[in-house]
Amino acid sequence: MALTKDHVDRFEAAMPRLKAIAYRLLGSAADAEDAVQDTFLRWQAADADRVEVPEAWLTKVLTNLCLNQLTSARARRETYVGRWLPEPLLAGDPMLGPAETAEQRESVSYAVLTLMERLSPVERAVYVLREAFGYPHRRTAETLDITEASCQQIFHRAKKHIADGRTRAEIDEAAARRIVEEFLTAATSGRTEPLVRLLTEDAVAVGDGGGKVPARAKAFEGARAVATFVRGLFKPGKAKRALVGGPAEVHVTAANGAPAVVVVVGGRVIGVMCPEISPEGIVALRSQVNPDKLERATRRWAATAHGEPLLHIF
Repeated sequence: MALTKDHVDRFEAAMPRLKAIAYRLLGSAADAEDAVQDTFLRWQAADADRVEVPEAWLTKVLTNLCLNQLTSARARRETYVGRWLPEPLLAGDPMLGPAETAEQRESVSYAVLTLMERLSPVERAVYVLREAFGYPHRRTAETLDITEASCQQIFHRAKKHIADGRTRAEIDEAAARRIVEEFLTAATSGRTEPLVRLLTEDAVAVGDGGGKVPARAKAFEGARAVATFVRGLFKPGKAKRALVGGPAEVHVTAANGAPAVVVVVGGRVIGVMCPEISPEGIVALRSQVNPDKLERATRRWAATAHGEPLLHIF
């Protein structure tokens, strides 16, 4: 049925929250946009005047669309070339959603988005709705058509899975940024030892090239292996310059609420490296270089002001 202006206004008012939920559920801004658009089509087809609580109705429809996507995504990722990592969002992207509480900020961190891949679709939905958006268990249960008791059990199980994967405390953003800047200085020093000192003994480095950009599928494990990889990654060379399409600028900015390394060539974001940092050092380096997952970051980069690059490489 045709929507009235009031019905359209109601949907548009809910859209920022719907996008933020969908991104946390799917780990992909492009897929989140599609899920929100499909939700609008169902809103358009519904008898909106009979919907008592539009916000709850839209959240339920969106969540179930995302659950369907997550189920099919598991099958698709079995054939994905290399390691699958979430799509990073640069600072200020509205899809990051609310960030007033520690729980909201953590739920959209790159480390937690990666860890959520270990959860079942229902566990992920319960965790996101409860932890990031503060939905009561009763409302979450109604959204997912499960009992309140089941919802509570699923939430505690999901939260334990996430906590088990994050065994170290985090540090404040200013200190983390200083460490990232030290890391870049060490990475371009041509020496391994300065990098080793910044990494934890069990540090790992993983990358997602999606089969379109070279990225090792198996993680580098251990401080020395990661340091050797990083030193080679930032080593200048004609072949690298030809591969990326020209000289690259390296910036330290924020992605998913934490300091990150953004590599830009000719205004195009070609890589986002998201370090996970603890008081003991850098725990993990997760790099997104799949161009399909950097289109939104490139648009965001072009639309916002940013300072001079910290480094020029290649």
